[in-house]
Amino acid sequence: MHTSVKALAQGISTLVSPGGPTSEQGLSNSLVLLCCQGLSPLLGSWLLETLQMRLSSSVVPEFWSGLEQPENELEERGRAWVLLTAFRTLLDRLEPFLSGLQQLGMWQEERRGGLCGPGARALKERAFTTIRALLLFSPAPILQERVHEFYSRSFSVYMNREGSGSSGGGGEDVEGAEPPDVPEGGACSGCGVPTQQCWCQEALEQLQELSCTLSKLQLLEWVSSEAITSILHKLIEQRMEQLCRGEYERSFLLEFQKWLELVLGWLSKVFTGEKDRDVDPVPETPSIPGVQAGQPISPVLKQWRCHLHQFFCRIYVNMRIEELFSIIRDFPESKPAIEDLKFCLERTNQRQQLLTSLKSAFESRLLHPGVHTSDILFVYISAIKALRELDPSMVILQVACEPIRKYLRTREDTVRQIVAGLTGDAEGCTDLASELSRGDPVTLEMQDSDEEATDPEDWTPDPTDAVNGKLGSKRRSSDIISLLVSIYGSKDIFIDGYRGVLADRLLQQLNYNTAREIRNVELLKLRFGEAHMNYCEVMLKDMVDSRRINSYIREEESKLGVEEQPPLPLSAIILSSEFWPTLKEEKLELPPIVCQAMEAYTHRYEKLKAMRTLSWKPHLGSVVLDVELEDQTLTDLSVTPIQAAIILHFQDQSCWSLEELSVKLGAPKELVHRKLALWQQLGVLREEAAGCYRVMERGSSKEKVERGVMLIDSDEERDSNTATQSEQREEKLQLFWVYIQAMLTNLDNMTLERIHAMLRMFVSSGPVVPEIDINELEAFLQKKVREHQLILSSGAFRLPKRN
Repeated sequence: MHTSVKALAQGISTLVSPGGPTSEQGLSNSLVLLCCQGLSPLLGSWLLETLQMRLSSSVVPEFWSGLEQPENELEERGRAWVLLTAFRTLLDRLEPFLSGLQQLGMWQEERRGGLCGPGARALKERAFTTIRALLLFSPAPILQERVHEFYSRSFSVYMNREGSGSSGGGGEDVEGAEPPDVPEGGACSGCGVPTQQCWCQEALEQLQELSCTLSKLQLLEWVSSEAITSILHKLIEQRMEQLCRGEYERSFLLEFQKWLELVLGWLSKVFTGEKDRDVDPVPETPSIPGVQAGQPISPVLKQWRCHLHQFFCRIYVNMRIEELFSIIRDFPESKPAIEDLKFCLERTNQRQQLLTSLKSAFESRLLHPGVHTSDILFVYISAIKALRELDPSMVILQVACEPIRKYLRTREDTVRQIVAGLTGDAEGCTDLASELSRGDPVTLEMQDSDEEATDPEDWTPDPTDAVNGKLGSKRRSSDIISLLVSIYGSKDIFIDGYRGVLADRLLQQLNYNTAREIRNVELLKLRFGEAHMNYCEVMLKDMVDSRRINSYIREEESKLGVEEQPPLPLSAIILSSEFWPTLKEEKLELPPIVCQAMEAYTHRYEKLKAMRTLSWKPHLGSVVLDVELEDQTLTDLSVTPIQAAIILHFQDQSCWSLEELSVKLGAPKELVHRKLALWQQLGVLREEAAGCYRVMERGSSKEKVERGVMLIDSDEERDSNTATQSEQREEKLQLFWVYIQAMLTNLDNMTLERIHAMLRMFVSSGPVVPEIDINELEAFLQKKVREHQLILSSGAFRLPKRN
C-alpha cells in the first residue's frame, strides 16, 4: 500500500513538473505499478484534488492579494497593469496543472500503460469548473470595478482610433458619446491623459493579452460579460439620448447599424481568444472592423451581435414610448420615427408597455376640459394615421385610442366638429376633407355587413392583445371617416350633424350658391348611401326653388307702379320644414315697415303657390343696410334682423332705454343688450346713465371705435341657426315621454330594459326620431323620478297615483 501511494505521488509530481531528464521514464514506471494495483483511475481524481487544495491554500489568496493594491496610490494606467498582472500570475500558477491534465488525458485516450479515463477535454473541464468555483464563488467588488474600468478605457481608445479613421465621420459622433473625463488642454481623447503620456497603444495591447489570458483560463465570459453588458447598455443609451431624443424627422437605424458594427469590432478584440474555439463552420462576410472578410466568426461574437441589436431595440423603444404622444401629434413629419419604432417593436416584447404608456399620455395630456374638441379630433386623426403605420393590424389603435373615443362621446360639439372637418369648414384641418374626396372611398354600408369578402387564404390571426368584438379584417379596412363615425355607432347621428351644418351654411348665404354643398352631398352619398342623404337633397332643392321664386316675385314687383312697390326689397329662403333640422326659436317683433314687406311677399307667394302660405322666422336671416349720421355714412353693413330692428327704432326716436327696446322688440333684455354692442362698437350708439342709449351723430371715428374695442367678439360669434345637440335630444326625449306615460298607464310598472325594448319596437328610427340609447333612457327616467313624475321601486318604474 505504501508503495502504491508513493507511486501515485510520484506520478502527480511528474505531471505537474514535466521536463526533467528522467520524468518520462519515472512516470512510466509509476503507471505500471499503479496499473498492477488497479489504482490508475485514481490518478486524474488525485491530480484534481491536488489542484483544488493548491487553489484554496495559495493561488486564490495570492490573486486577491495582488489585485487589492492601494487604490489611492495608483492611477488608471497602474490599476490596469495590476489587473493584468493578477490574471497573468494566476495563469502562471495554474499552467503546470493544466499541462499535466492535458498530458494525462492524452495518455488516457491512447490507453498508454493500460490507463483509462474520461480524456483530456473532460479533465480540463472539471479543472476549469473547480477554478471558477473557488475564484468567483464570492468575488470581491474590486474585481468588477477594475474590469469595468479597464474595458471602458479600452473601448474609448478603440472607438477613438477606429471611429476617426472610418468614413462617414464616425469619430466625431463616438467622441461625443464617450464617458471618460478628459482633462483640458492637449489631452488624448482616447486615454484621457496628456499626449506626451498617451498609453492608447499599451491599452490595446493589454486588452489583447488579458483576453488571451482569460480565454486560456476559460474565464473570459465569466469575468467580462457583466462589465461589457453594463458598458454597452450605458453607451447606447447615452448616444441615443444625444442623437434621437426629440428628433422625429429622420431615421437612425442605418446610422446606429454602422456604429454597432464598430462596437462589434471592439468586441472581436475582447473575445479574440474565443475565435479559435468553436468557430462557426459556415464562413460569413461580416462588416466588422478588425475581422477580415470571409473569416469565420465565433459563436460568442454572433451571440454578442444579437445582444447589441437587442439592447438597441429595447432602449430605442423605451425612449420612443416616452415621446409617442409628440410623435403622433407631429405625424406625418414624424413618419421616420414611426418606421424605426415599428422595426424595433417587432423585435422586442414591449407592446403592452407601449399601450399602457400611450393610454396614460392621452388621458393626462389630451382628455380634459382645457383642450378644445377640434384639437382632440386633430390628435385622434393623427393617431389613426400614425398607429396604422406602426401596427397594420390596428390593434394598438383600437386599444390605445378607446379613451379618446369614450371622451369624445361626452362632448356636445363632437359631431359638429367632425362634420365641419368633412366639409372643409374646420380651420387648419384638411385631413377629413381630403379623406372624403379621395378616389376610392370605403362605403360604410359595406363595413356594416357581416359577410367577409376576403380570401380565406389571406386570413391572419389577430395579435394576442386584440380586443374582442370587431373582426380583424373589418378593423384593418376601416379608414379615418369610418373610425370617427363608429365613435357613436350610428350613421344617423352624423347625418343629423351634417344637416345642421348644411342648414347653417345655406341660411347664411345671400346668393343661393350651392355648388360646394352639392359636391359635399355627392361625396357623402358614396360614404353613407343615397337613402340617408335624401333630406339633404331636399334642402338643396329648396335653395334652387327659392332662387326661382325670388326671381319671379322680383319680376312681378318691377311691373308695379311706384305707389304699389313694397317698402323694402325682400328676398326669402323658403324651407320645407319637415326636411330641415329644428331651427332655433326666438321672439322678435319687427318694425312695421319690415312686416309690410313680408306681408306683400307672402301675398305674391300665395298667388304663385295655390293652397300654400309662408310662416316667417323673423329672427333668422341677414339685413344689408346703410346708416347715415351727420359726420359719416356706414355703407353695406350686414347685420342680423334683431340688430337691424334695433337701429330702425332709433330712426324714430334718438334715445331708448334697454327696457323700452326689450318691450318694443318682444325680446329678452339680455339678448337686446348683447345685440346693442355692435352699434356701440361702430360708434353709432352710446350708452348713457341708467341704461339709456343715444345716437351719436357727431364725433371722432377713432374714438368711437376705441370705445367699443373690448366688444369685438360680443356679437360676431356666428351662432348656429339650428338647435344644439342637447336641445334636440331634449325634444326627442320629450317625444318618448308620451310613449312611456302611455305604456305605464296600461302596464302599471316596467323595468328599464322592458321600457327600452318597447320603445325600440314602437318608435321608428330615422333622421327625425333616432333610436334612444339605454344609458340615455336611464338618465332621463332618473330625472323624471327626481321631478316626482315617476316612482322607482324594486327596479321598476311606475307613475305616481293621482290624489
